[in-house]
Amino acid sequence: MPHTTRATIESARSVRSSPGSGSIACFTLVELLVVFALISLLAGLLLPVLSRGKMTAQRIQCLGNLRQLSLATQMYWDDNSGNAFSYRLGSTNGGDLYWFGWLARGIEGERAFDRSQGILFPYLGAFGVEVCPSLDYSFAQFKLKASGASYGYGYNLCLSSVPSQPAVKISRITRLSTTALFADAAQVNTFQAPASPDHPMLEEFYYLSTNEATTHFRHQQKANVAFCDGHADLEKPATGSLDPRLPNQWIGRLRPEILVVP
Repeated sequence: MPHTTRATIESARSVRSSPGSGSIACFTLVELLVVFALISLLAGLLLPVLSRGKMTAQRIQCLGNLRQLSLATQMYWDDNSGNAFSYRLGSTNGGDLYWFGWLARGIEGERAFDRSQGILFPYLGAFGVEVCPSLDYSFAQFKLKASGASYGYGYNLCLSSVPSQPAVKISRITRLSTTALFADAAQVNTFQAPASPDHPMLEEFYYLSTNEATTHFRHQQKANVAFCDGHADLEKPATGSLDPRLPNQWIGRLRPEILVVP
């Protein structure tokens, strides 16, 4: 009897361990740890690739936005005898009218904004090109100007007419392909609540200047720039121009030679 019982047990063991017996194989702890290590390694290799792919897609979408703005501007020039438009167009209805739209006065982050009153809106319609996908509105130190996103691009102030200077004639620009029209823009704010000198904040901004840090080099420390001939490209910040108050945001100036009208 003992012999029979032993044989039966050995036979059962053989069935449980044999291939195709329908039994479920179990992993050892060491095998599981090896699997987890391999998954972690693969994730570590893939995540940077996915991140770079996302940043590239955002940069390409931003370039498309700037090309649309450039195309709309060229149509405006055609309809207005080749005259460039002004950065600011006046005050009305408790707010100010800028090239990008109407912005009410009031508390930062609560101001009404109407982009349909922007000078380029008739040429852009509802394309939705005003916001760069790489401008991080969820950034803890981001300060909205309006109640929501308004505009993430700046206009070359050197093209704008001012009281002492009539509108720039585009026909007199001899280097259209190297004169900036629009670019990624933002500024560091320390003077409007909730920002303060001890609490600098990032905010949207709407012009490019030769002496103010208002260009946002948000595409891996470069900025997308649309030029007067319609093409767009990446630009690095001018040497020594970066604002040290938010060093990780890369707010600075473009090279003056691509802003100044010849």
